[in-house]
Amino acid sequence: MQPLKKKICQLVLGLPVGGTEVLACRLGQRLRGEFDFLFVCLDEIGSLGESLREDGFSVVSLKRQPGIDWRCSLRLSRLIRQEKVDAVHAHQYTPFFYGMTARLFGSRVPVLFTEHGRFLPDFPRRKRMIFNRCFLRQKDRCVGVGNAVRQALIQNEGIPESRVGVIYNGIDMSPYKNGHQGADRAQVRAELGLNDEDFVVAQVARLDYLKDHLTAIRAIERVARECDRVRLLLVGDGPERAAIEAEIQKRGVSSQVRLLGIRSDVSRVLAASDAFLLTSISEGIPLTIIEAMCAGLPVVSTRVGGIPEIVEDEVTALLATAGDDEGLADRLLRLSADPQLREEMGKRGRVHAISHFSEDRMHSEYAALYREMLTK
Repeated sequence: MQPLKKKICQLVLGLPVGGTEVLACRLGQRLRGEFDFLFVCLDEIGSLGESLREDGFSVVSLKRQPGIDWRCSLRLSRLIRQEKVDAVHAHQYTPFFYGMTARLFGSRVPVLFTEHGRFLPDFPRRKRMIFNRCFLRQKDRCVGVGNAVRQALIQNEGIPESRVGVIYNGIDMSPYKNGHQGADRAQVRAELGLNDEDFVVAQVARLDYLKDHLTAIRAIERVARECDRVRLLLVGDGPERAAIEAEIQKRGVSSQVRLLGIRSDVSRVLAASDAFLLTSISEGIPLTIIEAMCAGLPVVSTRVGGIPEIVEDEVTALLATAGDDEGLADRLLRLSADPQLREEMGKRGRVHAISHFSEDRMHSEYAALYREMLTK
């Protein structure tokens, strides 16, 4: 008789389409042979949650109320006991808080906290530092998705240095076997009404203020003055969509910028592109940059968070200061005028991404942490 698999609760804010959410979903899908998984959302289940249900996973929403919702902690504790959960994997700080406070109501399971990125302003908060120190237990584990995130957990959350590790994000490499070359490139360009001579820039990111799409639009306005064939493809959706649409109209770049919404074929969009852009004001280790490098694209990005950990300025990417639309535009213009530079940077980035940021490596490291936490 096969022994029962240990059950891991993936605890998230919600399951809309986003880097953190995709990572949590893929963990469950790839490690389900060794562990059972329950997905618990503090808020909405979202489209990824519905897909997980169709895939046979249990997905529950706790319907958290505004403010600190102690009843949410109570409901989570009851669910953990009812479902016989063996460990909680909390993605981001708020789920970590509820995973810890659930133990006030009878839950006894260890908690793994993965911090995926930091919100701004990011500074030490004494109450949180005291909470973190008091509530962490011996079997709990904390990881940042990069060294910059790890340092924030130590300095701004007060978590002891010895308690915080690093597990770099990774992606499924299979859609990027041929980089951005091949039949898809011409086909997708035709589908999107793009011409061969267009300089196509892709930005894949939730339409959120932290991604600072307004700076991207201002940068494209500058680029268009010298390169009228520039086209920016914005993949994603979110609360800033109306503000982004208004900025596109204000800057007069509606013929240069296209909002593609949420796409299930990001690898095909990257195949149709010449460069990748990310204008975030805060980041952890963005999966979209890793995907772009795997697709063989040069990256133009802001120098924030963990981004300098995964790209090298002037080697695999061209970096600028957050909010600097002029600097970003200059870097895009360099790439638009130099196909050989694009190819060389793309090739170097692809080699680096494939060797350092595979999903298999990331999953094996998380599986090892689960086993460590679950040992008696």
